[in-house]
Amino acid sequence: MHRPIATAILPAKDAGRFIGTTLETLRRQFDDPDDLKLVAVDDGSADDTGEIMRHYATQFSHAEVIENPRPVGLASARNQGLARVEGEAFCFIDGDDWMAPLRVATLVAALGDLGCDFVRTDHVTVTDTRRTLVRAPFPWRGVAVSPRDAILPPDETTMVDYPYAWAGMFHRRVIDDGLAEFPDGLFTAEDRPWIWRLHLQAASFAVVDAPQLLYRRGIPTSLTQVLDRRQLDFGRALMHVVELVEEDAEADRFRPKITATVLAICAHHLIRSRGMNPVVRGELVIAIRDLLSRLQPVAVDAALPRLSDPRRRVLARHLRKVGRA
Repeated sequence: MHRPIATAILPAKDAGRFIGTTLETLRRQFDDPDDLKLVAVDDGSADDTGEIMRHYATQFSHAEVIENPRPVGLASARNQGLARVEGEAFCFIDGDDWMAPLRVATLVAALGDLGCDFVRTDHVTVTDTRRTLVRAPFPWRGVAVSPRDAILPPDETTMVDYPYAWAGMFHRRVIDDGLAEFPDGLFTAEDRPWIWRLHLQAASFAVVDAPQLLYRRGIPTSLTQVLDRRQLDFGRALMHVVELVEEDAEADRFRPKITATVLAICAHHLIRSRGMNPVVRGELVIAIRDLLSRLQPVAVDAALPRLSDPRRRVLARHLRKVGRA
């Protein structure tokens, strides 16, 4: 048995229905199974997620299973995995997704060939029996570039709008440089500040083709489907991003992008919050107004005309309340 080449970090909560498939596909990522280390985090599951993790861990030469008595959230669970990375590369996968064979090996090779800090890929969404390819929003493939060059323009979908942690592979120097961790305690939107930090502060990245990762959509227990207090984390997550941009030497260059992003996401949550408990919705409004108050008025004035009419209407009262309109 030799040291692993890469580590796969798998946090999950109550994923017993799907996680066997996830773990089975991780066994098919290298021709030599010893090349991959598994770090599985059972984040306070009430079902058999942890039991299935422990069963599959015996089938890996390199494996650790971390059991959290109570849920700490996806961000903190991923950070627990980052602390146990071995090898020159690492990736993430969620407990209801799965990978095509040799995806990890292909991405590790791409990292080495291109000399990148990280690589990103397309993915496939799976809704019932329907599969849809989602392209990473960057025009060049297989070319190492500055991640900062993939943030703009402000009014188009770019790589910072494609924050999925599992859609790529990362060299371990991203950990060594302090760029890999997620803001602790976030249950949702944890990947927004994470992807912005990577694109602002890492040295190089590339979008590459690889065997696909398949991402399940529409699962009732998914945090993208629920309307409870955990959804409020998007405000704290975006506040982290605003601070990252304002601290950057090129803040003027990237401020239009984060302003447009904040306005669009706040409008989305305000529209969606109509189905929330009134108390939680009140907390959401407070979080949104706090976030809107941190935006530069000139940047807000420039971004608003590019929003759709429904989004402008739902934001109008809140922008007036904080003196941004």
